[in-house]
Amino acid sequence: MYFDIAEFKPEVGFEFQFSGKGHKGENYLHLCKITEVIPGKKLTYSWRYDNYPGNSFVTFELLEEAGKTRLRLTHEGLETFVTDNPDFARESFNEGWTYLITKAIKEFVEAVE
Repeated sequence: MYFDIAEFKPEVGFEFQFSGKGHKGENYLHLCKITEVIPGKKLTYSWRYDNYPGNSFVTFELLEEAGKTRLRLTHEGLETFVTDNPDFARESFNEGWTYLITKAIKEFVEAVE
């Protein structure tokens, strides 16, 4: 789905990593550390790349809205990444997060039900 790790713990301080491919097949090691947890409501973690400058923060929030649950995702700090690599461009992140929210999570939830 989003990342494949053996064991995930939604606890502040928990560190995890996963690999992802760039547009030309480059392999990027993502290094993440959970910085905030509000059970059932919010999860924030740092997101950086091994051997590249920059650090950002990803937040998933669940919000009650008219009897339904809305998922809000924010990714802050993209401006800290290198600007001469298209894989770190805002558009690249938008594309990835849009896929995750509109397709991958929906398919995962429907498969579990």
